Amino acid sequence: MMPSKLWNSFTAAPHRVMFFGGAVQAVAVMLWWLYELATRFGIAGQPAAWAIAPAAAHAWLMIYGLFPFFMFGFLMTVYPRWMHGPEIQANYFVPAFVLLLLGAAGFYAGLSGGNAILIAAVGSTLTGWGIALYALLRVLLDTKPSDKRHPIIVFVALSLGWCSLAAYLVWLANGNDAFLRFAIQGGIWLFLLPIFASVAHRMVPFFTSSALPQFVPHRPNWPWWTILAGSVVHALLQLAALDRWLWASDIPMAVAAFYLSYAWGLHRSLRIPLLGVLHVGFAWVGIAMLLYGIQSFMSFGSDSAASVWGFAPQHALTIGCFATLLIGFGTRVTLGHSGLPMQVDTAVKLMFVGIQLVAVLRVLADMLPVQTAYWLYLAAAALWLACFAPWVLRYLPVYWRPRADGQPG
Repeated sequence: MMPSKLWNSFTAAPHRVMFFGGAVQAVAVMLWWLYELATRFGIAGQPAAWAIAPAAAHAWLMIYGLFPFFMFGFLMTVYPRWMHGPEIQANYFVPAFVLLLLGAAGFYAGLSGGNAILIAAVGSTLTGWGIALYALLRVLLDTKPSDKRHPIIVFVALSLGWCSLAAYLVWLANGNDAFLRFAIQGGIWLFLLPIFASVAHRMVPFFTSSALPQFVPHRPNWPWWTILAGSVVHALLQLAALDRWLWASDIPMAVAAFYLSYAWGLHRSLRIPLLGVLHVGFAWVGIAMLLYGIQSFMSFGSDSAASVWGFAPQHALTIGCFATLLIGFGTRVTLGHSGLPMQVDTAVKLMFVGIQLVAVLRVLADMLPVQTAYWLYLAAAALWLACFAPWVLRYLPVYWRPRADGQPG
């Protein structure tokens, strides 16, 4: 294929360029983390001297270096359809993609090259994010009045994510750990969870009713609002170092999430892998919030912080829910918007199952005795790569090829 035709196909739709960046990052972020773990635990070579703490780098790469690619690719595709507006043009999503990709690449370079490169990389990400935000805002403002609750909540969460990313930039500049805490907690609770919960609330019942004709779409609002409110309260409690009170926000969120899994027919969805993976991914919200609540109860009334299980609940949420929904929605959009059959074979089904095992291993790593845990850290990282690398190899070429059905987009 001629370079010009290749570029035209690659930039024909926002999900193509953004999912390309996300697919590359799904492998790159874990390759770096696996290297860091292997050297830290003395399995391969000496620990590297990074410009910032490895935990802070890992947080940025996972929260801001991976998920936004897939989020913007998905939202720039469905946002106009939600509100019956015009499609977002390439003069918005291509510059946003380039700046996000430069930010991700620059961040890796900065980990070895120094703080100035890291600051430039995060600044590039902020700029690309801002362009994408503006494009979504134009759709939100220019479309006719309608039920825009989901689009508005998603836009607010993306804006709070931008603010949380800005806090990371401030931390890099002045070293004040309060900004790093806000960047991490805001990234998870004000950005990622509200968006995943809102997209799932909007789309999972729709996909379920399409795949299961006997299913009557049921989208109660009170569990959604409970999760949104609980997520904000959770962020505020953690920022105030009131971890022992997290049960007050997390138990209601667990109840709300489990109710939605029941109302959406989790058990019936498992017959269809491409649908079931979305239900399973959302079910991890209830599991994670329950673990958070129990952890908080276990420390309530004691002098110790709520760290009985370390980061186990957090990884139940970020890997169990976020990564599972990422690969579920990513696969569905890639197939549906590339003119390919909406079916998955055994290899892709194994990837879906493998991500669940990654979540379980990472949760157990913080629940089991310390002397055995580091092997589980390594196993979880290696299995992540074993799941995502084949997914990337399979679907990455789809993003620069014309649609299989000959349609535009």
